[in-house]
Amino acid sequence: EARRQRRLLLMVVCVALLLDNMLYMVIVPIIPDYIAAMRGGGGTAGPSAPAGGNGSGGGNRSLLPARYPPATGTNEDVQIGVLFASKAMLQLLVNPLSGTLIDRVGYEAPLLAGLAVLFLSTATFAFAENYATLFAARSLQGLGSAFADTAGIALIADRYAEEPARSRALGTALACISFGSLAAPPFGGVLYEFAGKRVPFLVLACVCLLDGLMLLVLAPPGGTGARANMPVGTPIHRLMIDPYIAVVAGALATCNIPLAFLEPTIANWMKDSMGASEWEVGLTWLPAFFPHVLGVYVTVQLAAAYPHLQWFYGALGMAIIGASSCLVPACRNFGQVIIPLCGICFGIALVDTALLPTLAFLVDVRHVSVYGSVYAIADISYCVAYALGPIVAGQIVHTMGFAQLNLGMGLANVLYAPVLLLLKNVCQMKPSHSERNILLEEGPKGLYDTIKMEERKG
Repeated sequence: EARRQRRLLLMVVCVALLLDNMLYMVIVPIIPDYIAAMRGGGGTAGPSAPAGGNGSGGGNRSLLPARYPPATGTNEDVQIGVLFASKAMLQLLVNPLSGTLIDRVGYEAPLLAGLAVLFLSTATFAFAENYATLFAARSLQGLGSAFADTAGIALIADRYAEEPARSRALGTALACISFGSLAAPPFGGVLYEFAGKRVPFLVLACVCLLDGLMLLVLAPPGGTGARANMPVGTPIHRLMIDPYIAVVAGALATCNIPLAFLEPTIANWMKDSMGASEWEVGLTWLPAFFPHVLGVYVTVQLAAAYPHLQWFYGALGMAIIGASSCLVPACRNFGQVIIPLCGICFGIALVDTALLPTLAFLVDVRHVSVYGSVYAIADISYCVAYALGPIVAGQIVHTMGFAQLNLGMGLANVLYAPVLLLLKNVCQMKPSHSERNILLEEGPKGLYDTIKMEERKG
């Protein structure tokens, strides 16, 4: 029964992560038309149409656009860039608070609260009629994600405490994140084209509501009394200064920079350098889903057979990301571009799947086995890349060039890969202190603590 319940909880978390990433990307084919219509553009995306959409009458839209609209220097493009970045920015600010709260109240209540905020955000998107409302909905999504994503990943780490089950469960969650990000643009584009602007958001809102109801049935917050037996988690500021956790967080941020910075810039570069058509630019990222899932699967299998090499899988992933990023500017046609993008997503899968379970293991052996704050740190690492991407990447391309941007990102990943050697001996660590010692930072007092310390040493 316990195994069945944790499998169902894994499904709830995966659906929550899928929904969050679908809402994050579903507005890509919709938002230029949204803003153009609000400004009296007649529903046509006009100069900021994604992926080369034409600005003539009829409002033709790509159903598989680039993941971010290209920047053309207009005020409309600035609005779109700020709108995309607002979610990651608010999530970045809220994550330290959400991680601390999750450690104090448990995982289920923050996850349910995050789903409720995501539902509200999705409904707001559906009925938004001006830019301010869109901005509020996007920012509200960042607030919901700070709770839902962190609590969901922490809940998986808590329920799947043993390896290799933990790596498999976290790998499944990562696959859902990837699928949500890559499937959302065509999903949103098709429904927007044939059913209207509100339908994609209403569908996601209904699924979000059902997911929240399932969580209420499986693990009602405060209904099991589990929180009463849950130890007090290590404060997030102490986790941040842990050198091993800092190395992992740096790797997660660095490996996601190429993806976050290419998304808003690659569409314009493809059109300018190779004359790519609208459908080619739109399909650029879709094939990358398959190597990402392959990377998750390969890493899970390798981690089960050789768990002491988790650091090596992460370093290998960063090397692949670096090499692939440097190859992007050398591509001369659509088919060639797909290859390095697949390499980047494959490498990210290796890094994420290897290092997310490592974070939980580090907390187990060096701190207290409560995972809210440590996965809030992981979420902060992602948000740093995705908050900067839509705003900074275009400016770097404008001042330095697209090739220099890719070479810089590739070099950063290649240089960071050897840093993961510091994690080489992590798998040999054993808990060496009692929980009381970790919390109070003092030696055992009394007969009970002394006996427990001796048992732990034995």
